[in-house]
Amino acid sequence: MPMQPFLILETGQPTPSMRRYGSFAHWIRVAAGLARDAAVVVDVEAGQALPTRAGFAGVIVTGSAAMVTEHRDWSERSATWLHEAAHAGLPLLGICYGHQLLAHALGGQVGNNPNGREMGTVGIDLHPQAHTDPLFAGLPACFPAQATHLQSVLQAPAGATVLARNAHDACHAFRWGEQVWGLQFHPEFSTTHMRGYIRARQDALTHEGRDAKQLAHAVSAAPLARKILRRFVRHARR
Repeated sequence: MPMQPFLILETGQPTPSMRRYGSFAHWIRVAAGLARDAAVVVDVEAGQALPTRAGFAGVIVTGSAAMVTEHRDWSERSATWLHEAAHAGLPLLGICYGHQLLAHALGGQVGNNPNGREMGTVGIDLHPQAHTDPLFAGLPACFPAQATHLQSVLQAPAGATVLARNAHDACHAFRWGEQVWGLQFHPEFSTTHMRGYIRARQDALTHEGRDAKQLAHAVSAAPLARKILRRFVRHARR
């Protein structure tokens, strides 16, 4: 029997200077170790219809330049779909915007992070609950990951377990139930992706009083974050 494919819900595209490396869905598929025919991509931001849930091993929701708090039509339709999928037990993983969209779909609160923009290679601190989580078990208490965001999950959904935080963001990862995860950081980003995003946001960073060159120089590899993405794929297939 062939393995069921994963559904990647595309909620946005990379910043223009990074599109030569492909789409967010492509970055995720490669980082997750999925073959081209092992993923079905639906561009919900562009208006593509959400499919039925049947026949998918799991769902991964991408990042976006949009804001969940804008409540765009395509985003709210996706939130409704994700709410139903979560309650039906379909394995779900949200990344950055996808993390926030899942939290919103399940009754959490999303908004501007009071600490402002988080960008670059950052430390992720695990809560004790993470050490028995299927995606985080065995990882060190602190590990590096790539991040770029202005909004955050300010309040996790009722019943969710917050798995990770850092000094900037109190909810860098959560699990809801046994099959739904949100990651504020980007497990699919390579150092090339992260440095490219810092260059693309140079003017905004300068306006905020931050040194983009210094941030880019401090970028380092984050293999453990990528491991979490691959663990989700294995978990969903089981």
